[in-house]
Amino acid sequence: MIAQLRGRVAHRTATDVVVDVQGVGYLVHVPAGERVPPQGQTVELHTSLQVREESMTLYGFLERGSLTLFELLLTSSGVGPKLALAALGTHRPDVLRTAIASGDLATLTAIPGVGKKVAERLVLELKDKVGSVGAGVPAVAAGGTATADPHAVSEVREALVGLGYAAAEIQAALAALGPLDGLDTSELLRRALRQLAGGHP
Repeated sequence: MIAQLRGRVAHRTATDVVVDVQGVGYLVHVPAGERVPPQGQTVELHTSLQVREESMTLYGFLERGSLTLFELLLTSSGVGPKLALAALGTHRPDVLRTAIASGDLATLTAIPGVGKKVAERLVLELKDKVGSVGAGVPAVAAGGTATADPHAVSEVREALVGLGYAAAEIQAALAALGPLDGLDTSELLRRALRQLAGGHP
């Protein structure tokens, strides 16, 4: 079992990296947006080796927490490595954990390949395994720790997806907002739209 790789980045794309370990190149699939160092630099990846009838495929993550969540997602019926990787390429691990724990279907269905039924199954099968909602913070101010009502966040995400914003844009906007305790859906949506427009909350 290959659980970790440390070596030189021989080649990289948005979703793949070849790690040169003492002359042997390992092809590792990584989430879109994973901050793998540039070619020629050293990288250390926590890896999961998935063995299928005709192939052995490595999936890698810079953080061990991402690897843990990846393997947890694989325990849900109908979720394969590609879908689990897409989930981690769409949302940060804390966002995914919070979405599953709180039943936030809008956040889960923003993942490519995840429809309502798959999202509901993720919640049903993994809700008790991902930890408390407090393990993930939907939106945090630069200097604060206050969180919004998960239901309001879910409604805002759904509204923004309906307006055509990408999941990554929505998450970045919510993460950039100030303290959110006590905000209702309309106020949270107003602030998020203002952030997406380049203004300030």
